[in-house]
Amino acid sequence: MRRTLSALGVAGALLAAAVAVPTAAAARDDRANGADRDRATHRPIVIGHRGASGYRPEHTLEAYRLAIRQGADYIEPDLVATRDGVLVARHENEISGTTDVAARSEFAARRTTKTIDGVSVTGWFTEDFTLAELKTLRAKERLPQVRVANTAFDGRFEVPTLQEVIDLTRSEGRARGRVIGVYPETKHPTYFASIGLPLEKPLVEVLRRNRLTHRHSPVIIQSFETANLRALNRVIDVKLAQLLDAAGRPYDFAVTGDTRTYADLAKPAGLAWIATYADGIGANKNLIVPRDATGRLLAPTTLVRDAHAEHLIVHAWTFRAENQFLPADFRIGTDPVARGDIQAEYELFYGLGLDGVFTDHPDTAVAARAGLPRR
Repeated sequence: MRRTLSALGVAGALLAAAVAVPTAAAARDDRANGADRDRATHRPIVIGHRGASGYRPEHTLEAYRLAIRQGADYIEPDLVATRDGVLVARHENEISGTTDVAARSEFAARRTTKTIDGVSVTGWFTEDFTLAELKTLRAKERLPQVRVANTAFDGRFEVPTLQEVIDLTRSEGRARGRVIGVYPETKHPTYFASIGLPLEKPLVEVLRRNRLTHRHSPVIIQSFETANLRALNRVIDVKLAQLLDAAGRPYDFAVTGDTRTYADLAKPAGLAWIATYADGIGANKNLIVPRDATGRLLAPTTLVRDAHAEHLIVHAWTFRAENQFLPADFRIGTDPVARGDIQAEYELFYGLGLDGVFTDHPDTAVAARAGLPRR
């Protein structure tokens, strides 16, 4: 909690006045006690990665609804902004791969090239559309060659807002007599801040309107960047998770000249630093159980143990049932899009003490969890 609110600028200062938070020391103690208590009393949570995206086009209300019906504890919307500042659920702000925008002649002139996190990207971008315009588009399957069955749903579903996702969790939760959590990811926060559409202020405003700003609210905010999480830690009291990839470094580090990589943050000193502002990590599976050049599993690392030593929860991503995503050890046959032994992969990772999994196939994670001994 050493960073100031400068990362959020004026918006952060306004949020600080609007949302009360505990002292740094109290928050750290509560975080540590809560993480230890959760591990002692709860089984690993199942997070519907972009919904049940193995069965429906990702980031649609139908994908989220199916994930809940399959037993997911949380659903994960990736958040990007519209031109009028509304948060919507898309994997990326470039939407040609997940909507029918390329086939819509009225939007042909909006195709453009932008630099996103240092990479040149050509297509159509959410920040160039109002919410009303985005609502005229329809979602489509992002991986049509892998998930052919999902293409049957192309053209049926809208792009949902964060508020619609929250409304869904509440209605589905009431119908099932259980609480469904929301695990939003802020996508490209430095980029969106640079174009005058910071994600943090509208995110906190939506959570406040829904009374989801408290320590035990069913919300976990995640990001691959660190500065926005550190700033959010000063203005909101929900749980925060630092995402860690198997390569590269946070883009905010690239901007500020911080030479640390995700690999550095996964070491004990990096985890200790993360624990000053976050409650957990969302780690690429390869940081937990690496693979060799042939795709076969190597010995597990100490990441889970090291993170737990800092009272951080550990959620791993992404579990997918198709052979091409599985370690060679768990593939069945040679067809890359056929299903492999996802059960064995869950058993391996659950056995390492994970606190949760991001999965495209929530039903498989729930089934594997059912076989775990009670803690």
